[in-house]
Amino acid sequence: MQIAPGIEAERWQALRLDEPASPDWPEAVRILEARIHERFIGPVDHLIAAEEAKPITERRFGFTVLAVDCLLLETLGAFLDGLTNTRGKSEATFCKFLTTRPLFKNEFTPDRAERFYEEFRCGILHQAEIGGDSKVWSVGALLQDNGSRIIVNRNKFHDLLKAEFQGYLAELRDPAKAELRDNFRKKMNFISRA
Repeated sequence: MQIAPGIEAERWQALRLDEPASPDWPEAVRILEARIHERFIGPVDHLIAAEEAKPITERRFGFTVLAVDCLLLETLGAFLDGLTNTRGKSEATFCKFLTTRPLFKNEFTPDRAERFYEEFRCGILHQAEIGGDSKVWSVGALLQDNGSRIIVNRNKFHDLLKAEFQGYLAELRDPAKAELRDNFRKKMNFISRA
């Protein structure tokens, strides 16, 4: 089973990650980077680039962009917390990410994070539509909130999520981040045996 492009599960399982100074840690982080980039970031980058030259009113990929980014956000939240799945913990995982991660926490209060989770994440993934009067756009501020409507700039959201992922990778490279590394290993060990 491949856990990232060209990387079999056995390769992950062979890594020696018990010691913080193990020479296998850079490889472990590269595997995660390849997995996330290939499955989430790369495809969304292509969608956004494909619409760049179009007039704003003709851009149609925002729904798909935000759907993939919501999947990525929850995936990263599971890695951060060492969750093998988010069943029964999805909302808490999602909202915790938005309210605690450095690049999002200033934009998302707990109430705004919960509303985003319900209207965007759940709306898109469960009902194939955005809840309420909210919408996805490709220009303007990251979030515009006028009470009954939240407008999310999918491009800015994606850029912040990519930057947040790079920040997470940098944290994983730090041998002093023992708990974060343990959580990462727990999730990847689960993935490599699934």
